[in-house]
Amino acid sequence: MKKIKYLTLGMCVAVVCSCSTKAGTGSIIGAGGGAVIGGILGNIIGKDSKATAIGAAIGSAVGAGSGALIGKHMDKVAAETAAQVENAKVETVTDANGLSCVKVTFDSGILFKTGKYDLNDASKNELANFAEVLKKNTDCSVDIQGYTDNVGSDAVNNPLSQNRAESVASYLKQKGVSNNQLKNVTGFGASNFVADNSTEAGRQQNRRVEVYMYASEAMINAANSGTLR
Repeated sequence: MKKIKYLTLGMCVAVVCSCSTKAGTGSIIGAGGGAVIGGILGNIIGKDSKATAIGAAIGSAVGAGSGALIGKHMDKVAAETAAQVENAKVETVTDANGLSCVKVTFDSGILFKTGKYDLNDASKNELANFAEVLKKNTDCSVDIQGYTDNVGSDAVNNPLSQNRAESVASYLKQKGVSNNQLKNVTGFGASNFVADNSTEAGRQQNRRVEVYMYASEAMINAANSGTLR
């Protein structure tokens, strides 16, 4: 049994090491879902709080073949998103079910003025382009998460992050994204920071909105039936 576990882990490490990574906005970052084998990779290295927060519990098992189909499909979604949305960071990550999903991070400096949640004119073009991606991929469920830096109290930051997430969701719906596709729109305040809050550069990174595109029940069913492309 131990040999099998070590072999599985070795396969996953080899998969990760063989994947290219690009830094910067408008590019795909991450392992690439096409390499995920039935969610094994996500089960081993995807147990952080962010991974387990994305994706509703699914009612049916997803085998290795179905997981690979979903991974390849999400690779295509990630590439399309990176090509369509220039000023956002696009990554492939794993959801709570160990399946490949696409994470899109919008720096709040792009979307909002400091302390505000109304979208600026420049950001609306980016979100309009992103809306086109979502409308072409209706088999992706969507979560939107808003965050702030740690300046100020939770009484200020929590509603601000919620309002920012809702502003993005509202504009996407204005651009034709179905309300049914948007599953969770949540503000997390200053929690789950991604950079050092003691520097201005770090605080800017923490002021962000993250959007996750993950497999819907329809996508999972298509993968299980072998019809997902």
